[in-house]
Amino acid sequence: MREIMVGKVFIVGAGPGDPELITLKGFKVLKIADVIVYDALVSKELLKYTKKNAELIFAGKRPGKHFMTQEEINKLLYEKAVQGKIVVRLKNGDPYVFGRGAEEVMFLKSKGIPCEVIPGVTSAIAVPAYAGIPVTFRGVSSSFAVITGREADGRKLHRVRIEDIARAVDTLIILMGVGTFKEIVERLRKALPNTTPIAIIENGTTPNQKVITGTLSNITEKAKSLKPPAIIIIGHVVSFRNSLWRLR
Repeated sequence: MREIMVGKVFIVGAGPGDPELITLKGFKVLKIADVIVYDALVSKELLKYTKKNAELIFAGKRPGKHFMTQEEINKLLYEKAVQGKIVVRLKNGDPYVFGRGAEEVMFLKSKGIPCEVIPGVTSAIAVPAYAGIPVTFRGVSSSFAVITGREADGRKLHRVRIEDIARAVDTLIILMGVGTFKEIVERLRKALPNTTPIAIIENGTTPNQKVITGTLSNITEKAKSLKPPAIIIIGHVVSFRNSLWRLR
């Protein structure tokens, strides 16, 4: 019986969009990988640095459109690893920040597959920075929270209590909130003054970055053409945007 030579899977955070924001460690394993399984929001510029014979597999997921299901991705990572290959699962941002990286690691470990997680620069902090918005600022914001605007399918009750969280922190950052944006604003208005500053950043850290700013009272009207991917930031730190470096 032929012996199976098990390879290794690296779960790598590619950063928020700017290809130069990948970590040095992530970049090193990307260059030696036999197989790269990458997501929709990963910069295609990074794929130019792979080996000439590397196998590139798109496994993108966008709202309402799944090229591959999570179960299919898990199976793919396993199958490539048992062929003795070095596999990089290249994910946007950080693998453990709403990235399902933990689910993939659990699956691989249950199958006895060696794996390693290489953290990435999360969009929750990097995207506001590229828009001139610090998530904390002395005397203004001593706390921040990162939440998802899109909860798991089939959930009837909100697990993310936006109103309570908004009252408890100085800065609130919402990822994946485009599809429920109007509902989010309505819930925030119940917890915060209508004059509270808010910013929406589309395609953050990329040449296509677009920033919309306003208050809870007028942001719905100003963001009628909002499209994903986008990050929402609520809090007085938004007001520093004109005083700090920003991409645009």
